[in-house]
Amino acid sequence: MSSQVAVASLGGTITMTGSGAVSPTLGAKDLVQGLEVGEIATLATIPGASLTFTTLLDAFDWADKQVSQGAQGVVIIQGTDTLEETAYFFDCLWPHEEPVVVTGAMRHPGLPGADGPANLAAAVAVAAAPNSRGRGALLVLNDEIHAARWVRKAHSSLLNAFESFPGPLGLVIEGGPQYFHPAHQLPALPRPQDVPTVPLIEATLDDDGSLLDWLNVGGVVVAATGVGHVSAGMAEAISRARFPVVVATRTGMGTTFRNTYGFTGSESDLIKRGVVMAGWLCPRKARVLLRLALGAQSPVADVFAARGEIF
Repeated sequence: MSSQVAVASLGGTITMTGSGAVSPTLGAKDLVQGLEVGEIATLATIPGASLTFTTLLDAFDWADKQVSQGAQGVVIIQGTDTLEETAYFFDCLWPHEEPVVVTGAMRHPGLPGADGPANLAAAVAVAAAPNSRGRGALLVLNDEIHAARWVRKAHSSLLNAFESFPGPLGLVIEGGPQYFHPAHQLPALPRPQDVPTVPLIEATLDDDGSLLDWLNVGGVVVAATGVGHVSAGMAEAISRARFPVVVATRTGMGTTFRNTYGFTGSESDLIKRGVVMAGWLCPRKARVLLRLALGAQSPVADVFAARGEIF
């Protein structure tokens, strides 16, 4: 079954070698030895921190082509530093029932207990399984299957670095996926031809928001305190902004509110100023979604209303 899974590599720790400090050198063919897969491609050999939306759009086009030509699933290999963001990137654009699965490694091949081979084998098994259909983009590491929307990298170096709230979507057991929840996939956003610049700014203590006045960008995501709060000064700066502003919570868990607090800089005040609330999306994923929405000229408020709340 897995012979129809297409595999592409973008680089990352899983591809890194060296006698001291390591760098990405291995290609997809080096990584898939011993696995039954279909089409294989090395699309880039770079660390996850250096990935760009242009590289990801090229990877999306390649994956889309593989499924259109009969692949029953696709695996994308990359560095874990940005894996939660790229998983959500693919999830927003993926139009097929066949899954796209992202994976990587926390330990490079030269370390004892390198996890890359096991993660890749698990990802191929998940991509090939019929019960993975209709789930959009999935992240597979450490025998855990995470929904792209919920997963985050919560530790810098441990093998179980990735977690989801309220938990993994499923586990890889005896070589195959077992899911705890039924399949659910939102309609794909249009593929953008280009994506505008969208910085992510964190609201902090004694922050007057003056940085916003200096920006000439397509939009901004503010990682706000609590349930979506900023200082009075930043609220005024947001009112002066000449671009869309999305507010997410910087806390790591939970949702932004809409109408509980009423002070200047509260969530209800910001909504009156034209801010779009990110809901359950973390700031990093809100930035991915805003860039894709702006690039496709889709209504920002409608896109976040559909993807920021509980399904």
